[in-house]
Amino acid sequence: MSKAHVIMLPFPAQGHVTPLMELSHRLVDHGFEVTFVNTEMHHARVLRALPAAAAVLGGIHLASIPDGLANDEDRSDVNKLTDSCRRHMPGNLERLVAEMEAAGRPKVRWLVGDLTAGFCFEAVKKLGIRVASLWPASAACLAAMLNIPKLIDEGLFGDHGWPERDETLQLGPGMPPLQTSLMPWMDKTGVPIAHPALFEVFSRINKFNEFAEVVVCNSFHEAETGAFPDILAIGPLFADRKPVGHLLPEDERCIKWLDGHPDRSVVYVAFGSMAIFDPRELEELADGLELTGRPFLWVVRPDFTLASARRGSTSSGNASLARA
Repeated sequence: MSKAHVIMLPFPAQGHVTPLMELSHRLVDHGFEVTFVNTEMHHARVLRALPAAAAVLGGIHLASIPDGLANDEDRSDVNKLTDSCRRHMPGNLERLVAEMEAAGRPKVRWLVGDLTAGFCFEAVKKLGIRVASLWPASAACLAAMLNIPKLIDEGLFGDHGWPERDETLQLGPGMPPLQTSLMPWMDKTGVPIAHPALFEVFSRINKFNEFAEVVVCNSFHEAETGAFPDILAIGPLFADRKPVGHLLPEDERCIKWLDGHPDRSVVYVAFGSMAIFDPRELEELADGLELTGRPFLWVVRPDFTLASARRGSTSSGNASLARA
């Protein structure tokens, strides 16, 4: 009897790829056949970043679909990327499923899909594939996203995520109060991050969940009491040092430095795979970190600043700035 075949579908960003890859390893351990589907650009980056002994993927099949953008288009423009993925990925995923089955792969039984890529759920349901939705961050953050339509109806937010009133709200019993100016889709000043296409996806997450039989979250009950009425907690996910789909090769020169410090003494700083900083902001962050007087490890991408992003970077990996 063949193994049950599961497709894993992350949104194309590092913080979404990693938890789905960690879950993929767990599913393989439990006897599932797993196909991990990245966009073509991220698929190529994952392959380049894999260690030479790629067999350590342990049975996870890597596949790709187009995101709808040309090779030279700017994927750091989250609005453009999200809009293109929303329009092109569902049809491309359907074609991939058909191609795999035509090539003799087992029939796909389940899609475990990132909720931020939930625009693909309806397409696979039409193919008879069952859907489990996964939120890669906290349950409290997911609760905020699920409540966006209700919060708009109540007049707390406009259609594009702007707060209409400066108020404190509570999304559920046992959850901490939230300021309308400090919701997950905003920056620290209370202004919606300038990605209307991404906010539109967030506001439709409750609709995406209608296609899912189960909603799972990379968190655990003890960390977020009161945030799990209809969410299955499966976190924290980890991979026992197996590859987790890094988009850039890891800089391991920091390991010896880390080993020389006591447990829980180092501040870890990272801003994800898309954030771009002005060079002056970079300098101020560095000054602030040094003023703490604490040792810190700061992950810095080749295109981390606005200047390097504009001129392009020849570096192929993540640099780690370590200060004692």
